[in-house]
Order: sequence, then C-alpha cells, then structure tokens
Amino acid sequence: MLLALLVALLIAPFMLYPIFVMNVLCFALFAAAFNLLLGYTGFLSFGHAAFFGGGAYFTANAVKEWGWSPEMGIALGVLGAAALGLVMGLIAIRRQGIYFAMITLALSQMFFFYAVQSSWTHGEDGIQSVPRGKLFGFIDLNNTETMYFFVLAIFLIGMGIIWRFVNSPFGMILKSIRENEQRTISLGYAVNRYKLGAFVMSAALAGLAGATKSLVFQFATLTDVAWQMSGEVILMTLLGGIGTLIGPIVGAALVVTLQNYLATSDVPVTIVIGAVFMICVLVFRRGLVGEFYRSRLGRRLGFDPEP
Repeated sequence: MLLALLVALLIAPFMLYPIFVMNVLCFALFAAAFNLLLGYTGFLSFGHAAFFGGGAYFTANAVKEWGWSPEMGIALGVLGAAALGLVMGLIAIRRQGIYFAMITLALSQMFFFYAVQSSWTHGEDGIQSVPRGKLFGFIDLNNTETMYFFVLAIFLIGMGIIWRFVNSPFGMILKSIRENEQRTISLGYAVNRYKLGAFVMSAALAGLAGATKSLVFQFATLTDVAWQMSGEVILMTLLGGIGTLIGPIVGAALVVTLQNYLATSDVPVTIVIGAVFMICVLVFRRGLVGEFYRSRLGRRLGFDPEP
C-alpha cells in the first residue's frame, strides 16, 4: 500500500494540476506535524499558525531580500519556527488542557500582531513575488515539474522524520504521557523535557511546511499566521484521525480539495466543510482513517488500531 501511494504521488503532477497537489502536500505535512503534538502527546495547540506562517515569512524574506538559495531559506524557516516553538513551549507546557490551548492561542496572536506591524513582513501586503531560485545552484525550481518533485521530497523526508520520531523510545514516552502523565512522572521521567521536545519538533516541521508553501505560491501573507489557520489544521487532523500517521494526510487532502473545487461555485465553502465535519463527528468519531483501522477490513489488513 505504501508502494502504491508512492507511485500515485509520482504520477500525480501528470494527472492533476501540480500546484494543487503541492498545496495538498504542504498542508498534509503541516497537519502531520500538528498531529505529532495532539495525537501522540495529547496536547491541543491553537497556536500552530505561528510556526507555519513564521516559517513562510522567514524563508520568503531570506530568499527575496537577502538573496539566499531556496534550500538555505527553507533551513532558516525551520530553525526560526523551532526557535518560536522553544519560546512558546517553555511558557505553554507549564499548563495542561484548555489552559495550554489558550496560552498557545494568545502567544500565536501576539506573533500575528507583530507580523501586522513589522516592516520586514510588509504588514497586510505580505512578502510578494518570492523567487524560487535554483536548488543547489543548478536545479531551476521555476520549472513546475521540478518544483513538484522538490516539494514531494520534502514531504517524504518530513513524514519519515515523524515516523521515526513516533516509533522511537522517545515516542513511546510521549504516548505514556498522553495516557497517564502522573504515572510517567512516578517512573522517573522528566516529562516537561519530553513535552518541550515534542512541541519544538512539531513547530519545526510545521515551519518546514510553511517555508515550502511560500516557495510554491511565491508569497507569505497574514493568512498564514492568522488564528483561522490553526483552526484549519485542527479540522484536518480530526477529520482524518488523530494518532494515526496517514489520517492527517487524508484530512488535509479532503479539506484542500473542497476549498479548491468549491471556490468558484455559489455554495459557501465554509458551510460545506462544516457539514462534512459534523457528519464525520457523528458517524466517524475517530476520523476517517481511525474508523477504517478499527473496521473488520482494517484489522484483517493488519493496521494498528491504537487511538
């Protein structure tokens, strides 16, 4: 099945509009990064737009204003998002539940208003006409097909990092924190360090998704750091299924597809997405992929039914 998925991704730009597929891949990586914190650690963040948009702004500014190469610009976006995650995480992990969520939302809004007023982000205009440049100095990313395979490589690397992170001893401890934090503390683990590590890793991968998106669409705007973006990634993860590796990808593909194909119709996109979300909550309470994993067919295929 993984081989079939890889083949589908390789032929996708020849069957579908490449920019659309690249948009799906960027948001799928963003949702998977968010799921790393929610699905495997159990912490709901309302502030991930700061990392996604921050990565986009850092990369766009470095590539356009400083003349950096695209790979160096993306690296700066990842490091900048990780730094934001470290600062926000040191403050937020001291609380749990709704208090944690509200703190992340407040800190994210602080970064949003900083982006509105700062000169280097160009306020409401954003950073426009970001050049894609040449990868490693000789691979021209202005070619759409070349850019697609570059984005696909970043997506696969990001998903590989998440898979390794989740299936490592570190990931096992995160799951134990999610299930019973007090018992994990009683076993001698410094849970705050693990929570901070998961928060920073999630922020860095979200920044990677935002940085890549800024090169795909060649701009970074306030939409990337607005609180609505945090709401969208939560919706994507819940629709697909939290605590699964594939779920956020499916949820992101569903939401982006609805937004793309309903944008020119007379039907309000938000109403349709809201209706789909309500149906999934009522019928597929574990998300589309989560329910499939727990179905008879999913168990026969050997999928892990862990929440």
